[in-house]
Amino acid sequence: MRVGISGMGRIGRLALRAAMGAAERPDDDPRRGNRLEVVHLNEIKGGAAACAHLREFDSVQGRWRSTRVAADGPHGLHIGERRLSFSAHAQPADIPWGDLGVDLVLECTGKFLTPARLAGHLQRGAKRVIVAAPVKDDSVLNVVMGVNHRRYDPARHPILTAASCTTNCLAPVVGVIHEAIGIRHGQITTLHNPTNTNVVHDAPHKDLRRARSALLSLQPTTTGSAAAIALIYPELTGKLDGHAVRVPALNASLTDCVFELQRKTTAVEVNALLRASAAGSLAGILGFEERPLVSIDYARDTRSGIVDALSTLVTDGTALKIYVWYDNEMGYACRLVDLACHVREVDSAP
Repeated sequence: MRVGISGMGRIGRLALRAAMGAAERPDDDPRRGNRLEVVHLNEIKGGAAACAHLREFDSVQGRWRSTRVAADGPHGLHIGERRLSFSAHAQPADIPWGDLGVDLVLECTGKFLTPARLAGHLQRGAKRVIVAAPVKDDSVLNVVMGVNHRRYDPARHPILTAASCTTNCLAPVVGVIHEAIGIRHGQITTLHNPTNTNVVHDAPHKDLRRARSALLSLQPTTTGSAAAIALIYPELTGKLDGHAVRVPALNASLTDCVFELQRKTTAVEVNALLRASAAGSLAGILGFEERPLVSIDYARDTRSGIVDALSTLVTDGTALKIYVWYDNEMGYACRLVDLACHVREVDSAP
C-alpha cells in the first residue's frame, strides 16, 4: 500500500517519522515494527526546502539525526536513499493521487473535516483516507487503536478518522474501567500543550481566551474528547463531558479523569486493572508508571496515554480520579501509522 500525506504540520511531519521507523517505541509495543511506504507529500506553505528543514529540525521532538533529509528541487525530497515527490495543492481534489500511485491518504491539514470536503481525495484516485482530526459525521468511522479498530470494514469505510489525541489518551482508560467496574458518569480536564491554533502574542481569535498569548497564561477552552467517547461506548452518551486548559509547556499533556463508578472499588484495584491492561492487550498503547515523573519525562512517548499510578484516588468507594499523561503529538502520530497499517492488513486479507 502506497501512502501520501497531505498537510505537513506537527502531526504530518511526525507521522512521516513514525511511518519510516524513526519513532522511539517501547520494546513491548507489538506494533513497533509498523512501517508505511510514503511516496508523496503535499503542503501549501514553504515549499519542499522548508518542509525538508522542518523534518530534520524539530524544536519539541528533537533532530531527526538518523536519516539525511534534503529537498530535491521544488517537487521532491530525499529522505535517506528514498525520493518522495512533493506538491503544494490547496484542495484535495487538486492532488492527483491516482497518477501518483497512492492508495491511502493521511489527511493532516486539519482543514477538511466533512465527507463532502474529503471526497476530493477519493475522486482523485485514493482508495482510503484517514483524517488526523475528529470528523463529526456518522458515516465516518471514529477509530481509537486498541479499543475499536476492529470495527473497520473496507466495504463501508473509505474515510476514517483517528479521533483526537485526547480521545486516544482517554478511551483506553475508560474502556478498562467501564468494562471491569462500570462508569455512571464523569468529567475530564485535559491540561494540553499549545498547538498552532494558539497565538504567540495576543491576536484576534473567535475564542477570546485563545486570543491571548499561549506563552504567558493558562487558557481554559473546550474539548470534545469526552463526548466523543460515546461514539465508542454508546451507553455513555451524555454521561461524560470535559474542558481543556492550554498550558505554556511544549510537551507533554495531562488528562485529569474523574468518574463516578457503578460499584465500590479501591485505588489498589483500579491500578491493578490498568497495570494488567498496559502489560497485556493494550501494550504499546496504554502505559502504567509508578515512578514520580513530571511532564517532560513523557516527551516523545509513543503511547496514547500513560497512567500516573501514584495519583490514582478513590473517595467513598465510587469517586475515582486518574491522571493520564500523553505526548499529544508523537503518541497520536504513531496511532495514525498504526491505523494505516491495520487498514493495509485488513484490505489485503483474502
